[in-house]
Amino acid sequence: MRGRKRRMLAALAGALLLAGPLAAQEGGSHAIALHGTPKYGPDFQHFDYADPNAPKGGEVKLMAMGGFDNLNPFILRGQTAAGATLVFETLTVGSSDEAVTEYGLLAESIAVAEDRSWVSFTLRPQARFNDGKPVTADDVIWSFQTLKEKGHPIYRTYYADVVKAEKTGERTVKFSFKGTDNAELPVIMGQLPVLPKHVFDTRPFESTTLEPLVGSGPYVVAEVQPGRSITYQRVADWWGKDLPLNRGRYNFDRLRYDYYRDLDVGFEAFKAGAFDFRLENSSKNWTTGYNVPAVKDGQIVREELKHQDPQGMQAFVLNLRRPVFQDRRVREGLNYLFDYEWTRTNLSYGLFQRTKSYFANSELASSGPPSPAELALLEPFRGKIPDEVFTTPFEPPKTDGSGNIRANLRTALGLFKEAGWELKNNKLTNVKTGEPFRFEFLLVQADMERIVQPFLRNLERAGIEAGIRVVDTAQYQNRTDNFDYDVIIERFPQSLSPGNEQRDYWESSRADLPGSKNSIGIKDPAVDALVEKVIAAPDRDSLIAATRALDRVLLWNWYVIPHWHDSVYRVAYWNRFSHPAVAPRYGLGFTDLWWVDPEKNAKLASSPRRTGP
Repeated sequence: MRGRKRRMLAALAGALLLAGPLAAQEGGSHAIALHGTPKYGPDFQHFDYADPNAPKGGEVKLMAMGGFDNLNPFILRGQTAAGATLVFETLTVGSSDEAVTEYGLLAESIAVAEDRSWVSFTLRPQARFNDGKPVTADDVIWSFQTLKEKGHPIYRTYYADVVKAEKTGERTVKFSFKGTDNAELPVIMGQLPVLPKHVFDTRPFESTTLEPLVGSGPYVVAEVQPGRSITYQRVADWWGKDLPLNRGRYNFDRLRYDYYRDLDVGFEAFKAGAFDFRLENSSKNWTTGYNVPAVKDGQIVREELKHQDPQGMQAFVLNLRRPVFQDRRVREGLNYLFDYEWTRTNLSYGLFQRTKSYFANSELASSGPPSPAELALLEPFRGKIPDEVFTTPFEPPKTDGSGNIRANLRTALGLFKEAGWELKNNKLTNVKTGEPFRFEFLLVQADMERIVQPFLRNLERAGIEAGIRVVDTAQYQNRTDNFDYDVIIERFPQSLSPGNEQRDYWESSRADLPGSKNSIGIKDPAVDALVEKVIAAPDRDSLIAATRALDRVLLWNWYVIPHWHDSVYRVAYWNRFSHPAVAPRYGLGFTDLWWVDPEKNAKLASSPRRTGP
């Protein structure tokens, strides 16, 4: 679901324009864009960041964590296998060098009403599922209805303002909307996964399955070893292989994901040659872990690839469903006890930068004092949102990095006292109930313990009892789906044009919906209203103002303890691959843009892999 959601977060808000004049329902365009025309015209031959001459072939082995018991990526139940969305396709697909454009994939043309009250898609006549049956308008309508009724709860959020799906031609489906102020809905509907109705006529959609499903995508499931590995085979006669938007993409013949239950074991397995490619998220590994002969000899390549992806917010999430976190002063006090500067120097090796926005690494991030446009949006909530929102740029608490947090500790204890907590016998205690202040960090990545442990020591100095519980991926998913935790580490991904997905992150209606992304448990009418302002923004400037206003309110409520982000991908791979000279601006694109280079592959195969110390 997370991979699918990443694509869904590319949904674009704002005034939609077609590639030419606004088309009637009978006409349409190959693409829809925000603020002007698409980069690629109707006759484009391939995306600039894809190499149309890339050779096909080779098998790639990758690492996945935990286990899996489900091949249906569109439901809440079960643990979905890595790569499961490769089997399926959507009506449209976004380019990775534009923030604002979607191109027809299953759909050959797209038409949008002038007032944005509907969108229609006309399917390509050659579109086929991989069992040979055509992709039909009935499949589109069935997919929409089924995902909304039986799919993951995110789909009910995304499609909440879609009131009708109807067949208006042999290959045309029209979606009608509740109003005209949800400008991104045409794009969201283009990202609808289209599933084969005939396959599910005899099987329940909402049940987990390890039986391979039929899609129309570039790969099919070739082999399943439940919980251990899954292998995908490229479809040689895939219906979409010659479309311009697919040229130079999906070059690997086979993709195999092997599952590991321990990150350190997985890292050592990579260096031993058990799998081929690694996106390195550990600053410790990147700085100290690659001092091996294979790297020195060039058999393993390390690269830092710059990108412009919005980074959203990664943080310690405080679950407001727990009474201990419901007072804003308590949450602020906890922020004063996290020593980021010491952590960056001693545990992150000077990499990364502190996150100060829920929309980090983008123009949507709030900074400086609020603009007049932001203040106009915020003014109706004066007295209902923190006063600092109107006057003060947000900055997380800082230290000198020495590990001495005495000043921050004093500030934190003052905030706790205001909220009704006092130190008694070195234990922070609730004045009214006599209960000690205690909570637990729920982790699924054991390597994050080294980040949490120093934080625990600072919490202990404030009289707070805090512990760590590390669980497997199945238990973690079950507990987080049902909000059964005190504190977790969560990331809220963002696109350059936030919209309907913000409801799932922050709105009150999602706080008690199992599987929603409102992991914080926010129930705030002001936040609800600002989310709707984001969704209804009529143009780019309005969207930026509304998003920054929302950002300020979220930040000054101290819902989370922010972590860090970066603007490069750090990758390591065995030297058998090449990638296009032009990198995508947004995203990495390993599985769909890179290829096995025959010359490099032969050279690597002819020399023993050097894996020792």
